[in-house]
Amino acid sequence: MIQWRDPTSLAALALAPALVAFLAWSLRRRRQALAVFVDTALLPAVTPDLDPRRRRVRAALLCVAVGLLALALGGPMWGFRWQQVQREGIDLIIAIDTSRSMLATDVKPNRLARAKLAVQDLLAQIGGDRVGLVAFAGSAFLQCPLTLDVGAFSQSLQAIEAGIIPRGGTNLAAAIDASLGAFEGRQAQHQALVVITDGEDHGSGLEDAIRRATERGVKIYTVGIGTSEGELIPLEQGGFLKDRSGRVVKSRLDETTLQKIATDTGGAYLHATDTAFGLTELYRDYIATMEKRELASTLERRFEHRFQWPLLAAFVLLLVEPLIGERRPAARPARARRFPWRRRREPSAGDRKAA
Repeated sequence: MIQWRDPTSLAALALAPALVAFLAWSLRRRRQALAVFVDTALLPAVTPDLDPRRRRVRAALLCVAVGLLALALGGPMWGFRWQQVQREGIDLIIAIDTSRSMLATDVKPNRLARAKLAVQDLLAQIGGDRVGLVAFAGSAFLQCPLTLDVGAFSQSLQAIEAGIIPRGGTNLAAAIDASLGAFEGRQAQHQALVVITDGEDHGSGLEDAIRRATERGVKIYTVGIGTSEGELIPLEQGGFLKDRSGRVVKSRLDETTLQKIATDTGGAYLHATDTAFGLTELYRDYIATMEKRELASTLERRFEHRFQWPLLAAFVLLLVEPLIGERRPAARPARARRFPWRRRREPSAGDRKAA
């Protein structure tokens, strides 16, 4: 059974019938232009050496070559071999703040939606790493355990929304502890934690959580989202969130707390903005350089690429096509065709006297 590396490239096969239609139109236009100067009845006498069949053969070769190039572009594969594949990477936990302050719109469309988009973009960069997801607000829970299945992680990511955790507020200590509990073993040189939040910590025990992460050697990379000027927090039913005294609440980015977490654990702090979130750069410059370990070893079926065969056939046809002329070869006398080495001898003077 034939597999295709890029089935969408097979759409280029539409070029073959399009080329046939163009060549047919071109031939009709040529005949119409010739009929203006030469009467149709006189055409065989005017161009006796032109062979329409040769022109059709050239057109057919060109169309078949284009079709073969489209097949080669699709990357046909058949036949396979078994290969032992080892995956190496790190364990990465991403903790996302889901408190109501993440609905502020100082980062468009809002802080939480922008964070989810950035994490989704990051999935294309993580390669063979295992990734897990922690959602936190006033408490924290493991949304997705460490996995190599990027699709499962993506589904868990899309399920995150503000208010998914009933307890309000932002508890950074709970987020750190839940993330540390999600790591398997204590191989800290292969483990990293990314915390995405506006930094407004309403919990307690943050210092102790930082100390536990430091003792385990887990580096925490904090991503601050929002602005220091702050923004009002919209409500689903309209209006803005108010405190107990009736004043509207403005959520501001607390960079000091996030910088302290990153510094104390040996990580790095990143300020995410509208124009550049920077999560992929953070991964590339810091996390991707960490020591990797073997995560899985599987026996995978590798299909053999066969694109070279239609490519070679198309190349040969494109070489042959210009070598086929449109004129018939000049006719030679039968004697000359059978004995090409013989030449007609001119009569000598003696022969002329005898005659």
